[in-house]
Amino acid sequence: MEHASAQTAEQRHIPVLREVSVDLLLPALQRPGAIYVDGTLGMGGHAEAVLTRAPHAHLIGIDRDDQALDLARERLERAGHGARITLVHTTYDEIPAVLDSLDIDAADAIMLDLGLSSFQIDTAERGFSYAHDAPLDMRMDPDGDDPTAADLLRELPEAEIARILHAYGDERFARRIARHIVTQREQQPITRSGQLVELLDAAIPAASRAAGGHPAKRTFQALRIAVNRELDILADALGGALEAVAVGGRVVVESYHSGEDRLVKTAFARRTRSSAPAGLPVELDEHRPTFTAVVRGALQADEAERALNPRAASVRLRAVERIRPDSAAH
Repeated sequence: MEHASAQTAEQRHIPVLREVSVDLLLPALQRPGAIYVDGTLGMGGHAEAVLTRAPHAHLIGIDRDDQALDLARERLERAGHGARITLVHTTYDEIPAVLDSLDIDAADAIMLDLGLSSFQIDTAERGFSYAHDAPLDMRMDPDGDDPTAADLLRELPEAEIARILHAYGDERFARRIARHIVTQREQQPITRSGQLVELLDAAIPAASRAAGGHPAKRTFQALRIAVNRELDILADALGGALEAVAVGGRVVVESYHSGEDRLVKTAFARRTRSSAPAGLPVELDEHRPTFTAVVRGALQADEAERALNPRAASVRLRAVERIRPDSAAH
């Protein structure tokens, strides 16, 4: 098998719900010069598909991972889209600021594909994977100043570690694991993924380890979310994305964790329903919804895609379209 570092972005990444998401974005990208923002560019799988089917669109690609941006740039240039891309190294809660810096009034379509990219999982030395022993880093921007997963395990109180594991990983043994972490770090710092996996094997009862996938999955997910402040950034990013899209524009979000999907569902619901107080005889303009849902509820991957791409198993896709300006813009 070809080593991951020698593979192209196309070989290393299968975009989740690619055709579905492109179909949802395309109606907003028909005008010449349409602006498509991919706030989580990753290795450019969704972006390449959009640019191929929307030949008049220009991509603003955003990612906090410089290595991913380089891979995406190579991929998109190889596909012949190099003249229609602008790539920016930042977090996706900066979408309004990025558009402002480029003198762009509004985007026509915005895509957010949340969670961890295949590139980050496959790059063993980044410490995201419980399948490889590596330093416990887990930062999506490894050149940044944020604390690593090892830093959190060394510094956080036991109660906060337990909270993170429960809230971000749905880990039922959060308290037990946190106790083991604190006991272990008093003897030796937990600095590598292999150490953490061994600790989890000891902390989680054997009966529970035998069911529900790898016992380390939930803890590694929770630490990654905490290290990268993913839910905090997402909460800000959703408001920014909805503000930044033009009338007729669409926002499509794919989430992979219940906390993510809850934030997306709430943000979209707030914009797609009337804010008029109950019993008001006439709905005032400022209370009318500014968006409409493009899909009913959340779309999931079918069995065929789940079999082909395990990452698709937990995806929830939601999409909305702006139907009028905010009342403050009148």
